[in-house]
Amino acid sequence: MNNSTIPAIRPAKPEDALLIRDFQLEMAWETEKIRLDGEITLKGVHAVFADPSKGRYYIAMIQKTIAGSLLVTPEWSDWRNRQILWIQSVFVLPEYRKQGIFKALYKNLLKEVMEDETVGGIRLYVDKTNLLAQKVYHQLGMDGEHYKVFEWMK
Repeated sequence: MNNSTIPAIRPAKPEDALLIRDFQLEMAWETEKIRLDGEITLKGVHAVFADPSKGRYYIAMIQKTIAGSLLVTPEWSDWRNRQILWIQSVFVLPEYRKQGIFKALYKNLLKEVMEDETVGGIRLYVDKTNLLAQKVYHQLGMDGEHYKVFEWMK
């Protein structure tokens, strides 16, 4: 990555909501072949901006282009007496992949976590067939060996 493509990371703003929604629609289709309802997804994105306790979005900028985003949501851990931050809804535009966009987003969050005594760590889940993403997460020092996620969705 050359200096002209080093991403600037910033908190997302409500005016980013449509683009974040579009990222989520594309990511759901690309990774799981799920077609999300755009209106419901946009309401979900707006809900995060309306209530920061639900989470916060971060944006990766390459010059004036939003190249990627992620959502961070909190989970309380009684074992650690701290919050655990979950990375969710990761998306990087295809033309910006393999250029360190997610790495920059992750390093930004990791720096925040290291400086905040109320946070005990970072987690994420990944579709078991998304081997490329798993490789990236391992390269950043994340461990996927400890837990298996089970779910029931309405």
